[in-house]
Amino acid sequence: MTPPAKQSRLGKGLSALIGEVEGVGLATPEDSSSASPSSTTSGGSPVDEYQIADIRPNPAQPRRTFSEQELDELATSIKQRGVLQAIILRPDPDAPNKYQIVAGERRWRAAQRAGLKTIPAIVRDMDELQLLEVGIIENVQREDLNPIEEAEAYGALIKRFGRTQENLAESVGKSRAHIANTLRLLNLGETAREHLRQGRISAGHARAALGAPDPDPVVDMAVAKSMSVREVEALVKRLKDGNALDTVASKVNAIDKDVDTEALESDLARVLGLKVDIRQGAKGGELRIKYGDLEQLDELCRRLTAKRS
Repeated sequence: MTPPAKQSRLGKGLSALIGEVEGVGLATPEDSSSASPSSTTSGGSPVDEYQIADIRPNPAQPRRTFSEQELDELATSIKQRGVLQAIILRPDPDAPNKYQIVAGERRWRAAQRAGLKTIPAIVRDMDELQLLEVGIIENVQREDLNPIEEAEAYGALIKRFGRTQENLAESVGKSRAHIANTLRLLNLGETAREHLRQGRISAGHARAALGAPDPDPVVDMAVAKSMSVREVEALVKRLKDGNALDTVASKVNAIDKDVDTEALESDLARVLGLKVDIRQGAKGGELRIKYGDLEQLDELCRRLTAKRS
């Protein structure tokens, strides 16, 4: 089956630049210091073992956030099965006999946690533009970047290397519209960017907030009140109509709830005898039940824990 043109173009471009490395360097913790230097990638590049202490991260690495849990899980896997895919290095331009990571920083970090002293790698000569592009392509392909990291990486390619949105879209295999929408996130303030980095809001929330005269307070409210994207869009519309943020803040829960949600709230309120508020957010939602005193709370607990016949 022939892959779509965009995927094929991206895959060929990446393999031409750094070579195919899948399935090579099958080192185990026991033999990781003595892998055969004669191993090669399918592109002909030699795979060898390099001292982890001689390797440092790529200073232009787009990915800044690494999940501690994921690193621990990968380290456990490496202890059991070794590093199953060679990382890509380039000679460090500022330190003789040292190397910078082009692709595979997560594997390098996990290998350190696993106690390995060496790691399978291939070395390629790359300039700064290639270094940044490969870092972006690798992470975008694997969906490892959060939206802000992706936006900052695209911004660096445009600012530092004069790339246009059109040829940037070609390089990373994304549409021009995707590039443009992602770059818009750089108009957010640092606090709003951090909310997005940490996954407290989605890129959809952020893009909706950018329609407001001042998007950062809107993002803060979206996080504080677990607002959905639709609620943020409705809030921004009210702000653009001339309403002040503090005026609409108390009404945010009622913004644009669909008929099914309102009906479910009414059904639950009738059964429980208390006010019910359902909020749909970026990652699931919340069910809030309001009680007036401890007697109501006790009654609610009794109903929720009562055995069904």
